[in-house]
Amino acid sequence: MPTVLLTLLSIIQALSLEFLWSHMKESPYLFEMSWDACLYWIQIGATFLGIVQIWIVYSSNALRFRWVPRTSDSIFPFLVGLFEFALIESLGPGNLGWWFGSFGILFALITWIDHSIMRHARNDGSNSIFFDQFEPATIRDFYPAIVIFIVVETVAVLLLMNGGGGAFTLLALLGATMLMLWFIRTSSMYWNRSVSEKLAECD
Repeated sequence: MPTVLLTLLSIIQALSLEFLWSHMKESPYLFEMSWDACLYWIQIGATFLGIVQIWIVYSSNALRFRWVPRTSDSIFPFLVGLFEFALIESLGPGNLGWWFGSFGILFALITWIDHSIMRHARNDGSNSIFFDQFEPATIRDFYPAIVIFIVVETVAVLLLMNGGGGAFTLLALLGATMLMLWFIRTSSMYWNRSVSEKLAECD
């Protein structure tokens, strides 16, 4: 059953990438030597990494763990698609506040989805070799994600109030990009660890 959700998400991700590509083609100033173009390219990079990270979360969980999906699991991909489209639609130096707002909400959503999948997977005994090593998550485990969400949304509000385009905007966009790279690296580490443990179990 998780593979059905993965198929659904893959369709949504493909549409998101197509929308991103169309948005880029309709923005001729991307190929100009300007400050706005520089900011826009960083935005595009962070957006692309966000789409990749969402795919990694879903695909690694679907391929590695077994769990019985619930109704909410079938709704999550549509919510992800909705905020991905909002993120892409708000690309551009003139919508930086809205972009960061969508970015923060999408980050919070995928964090919650990942936790939801893990919670259901823990209840399946076939995943015990992995989950027996970890205590169930508590609110304390979500403190970093909560702080990140608050910071991102604060940046969004500041940019909506004061506009963007300066060094603050550049640092904020670079921070968003680094955040996505860090999460991709973390997901890769967890994937490698879980796979090695699965192989050890088979041996």
